[in-house]
Amino acid sequence: MDIHEAQNEFIKRLSEDRLIASIKDPKSLDHFLESSIQSAFLLTGNISVIKRYVDLLKKHNRFVFLHIEKIPGISYDREGLKFIAKYVKPTGIVTTKSSLIQLAKKEGLLTIQRLFLVDTDAVKNGLLAVNDIQPHALEIMPALIPEMISKIKRETNLPIITGGLIRNQQHIDCALDSGAIAVSTGKPWLWKVQAVKVAQNPK
Repeated sequence: MDIHEAQNEFIKRLSEDRLIASIKDPKSLDHFLESSIQSAFLLTGNISVIKRYVDLLKKHNRFVFLHIEKIPGISYDREGLKFIAKYVKPTGIVTTKSSLIQLAKKEGLLTIQRLFLVDTDAVKNGLLAVNDIQPHALEIMPALIPEMISKIKRETNLPIITGGLIRNQQHIDCALDSGAIAVSTGKPWLWKVQAVKVAQNPK
């Protein structure tokens, strides 16, 4: 599918699941494939195994986004992004770096920019950057500041994902009620809880 079809399908999956699995170790790969969650952030592996992980997830019809800064051995430049796009072939990338968002978009990858809510200036400058560069989605961290999720949603047209410090289902519900389209978490037990909740309360 082309980039626009991939973006629409990704948003559709987020709207259905309301959750993205953050895979932080190889064991979590198995937990993820046992779940019904359709999208994952990959934060484990290195340049020698990452294609195998991506191929495995795509074989099971999952969308997979590489968190560039968490994968040792991949350079943060045009050649690194070309290697990812042409050889590894994930659905897209997650990164804090605006320059990588621009390069990844040129390579036909979906892009998610991660923004840390450190202080007022970080939020202001981050919003200026994302509204200019227009990644396909914005991930804001941590997730436990619902009023900031609402504020950022009013100030950008991007789909908002949020994650970080999520410890229970109430945290997920609060983030979603504040305007996030989905929550990212690395806790497999929460993947199961959220999947059950969605199945019991389909849109």
